[in-house]
Amino acid sequence: MYSEGNYIIQSEPDYKGRSYNWKTAIGLQQVDGLVPSSYLIEAANANIKGEITLDEVQKRINAYYEQKLTVTDDESRFEEADKVSLHIAQILSNRTFKLSPVELLSIHRQLFDGVFDHAGNFRDINISKKEWILNDESVVYGDFRTLRESLDYDMNKEKEFNYSGLDDRQTIEHITNFISDLWQVHAFAEGNTRAIAVFTIKYLRAFGYDVVNDTFEKHSMYFRNALVRANYNSNKSNIKATPVYLNRFFGNLLFGENNELRNRHLHINARP
Repeated sequence: MYSEGNYIIQSEPDYKGRSYNWKTAIGLQQVDGLVPSSYLIEAANANIKGEITLDEVQKRINAYYEQKLTVTDDESRFEEADKVSLHIAQILSNRTFKLSPVELLSIHRQLFDGVFDHAGNFRDINISKKEWILNDESVVYGDFRTLRESLDYDMNKEKEFNYSGLDDRQTIEHITNFISDLWQVHAFAEGNTRAIAVFTIKYLRAFGYDVVNDTFEKHSMYFRNALVRANYNSNKSNIKATPVYLNRFFGNLLFGENNELRNRHLHINARP
């Protein structure tokens, strides 16, 4: 960082910050079954070591895919993982944040620029998604006609909430409910969990939490499945939405708890 007048101009984070940002960015691709290419991993390591900047990583990745005359399905998935990983690292390197639907839209647009045509746009259809932990049932997502209103409601309610006096457990439970509600809206046609994860990290940082451990890196799929279980109800099967799994995730993320985070435990038929 350097100063200009009375302000501090942001620069790229230090080695620890760069390492965390990249590991988180790459780990989050798990939620859609994606793995970045070895070319991206090499460029990311060079950035972590301080040999090249994020702008130089972007130039390398853009040039790498622009020179391909044809792209196979496998290469297309590598391209998405590479570009989105880079975009996550860039967004997490930026310390700015505002709690608003516009922020979430901006994060989605930045994440999926050049990947999805609808990057940064609310979905205009209603959707469902089969979940293996629900035996191919789906969470009920928000109606596309009320997405903006739903996000406004959740974020305004969060702005008004007073965290003072809460212990660690109460803080975890409240954050769990807030992030769970945002995710259930499912504002976008694709990329919801990655966008919410990045939004969550930036919000927690703005709230004063360091958030530099490996919870998102190693357990991003658990994060998604925990969001599913926090929003799924089935009266006929006697299954109630439960925040317990998401509480465990945030306990590890925020307070260094050592909860066991295994995806098989989240299946609706899993034994206690």
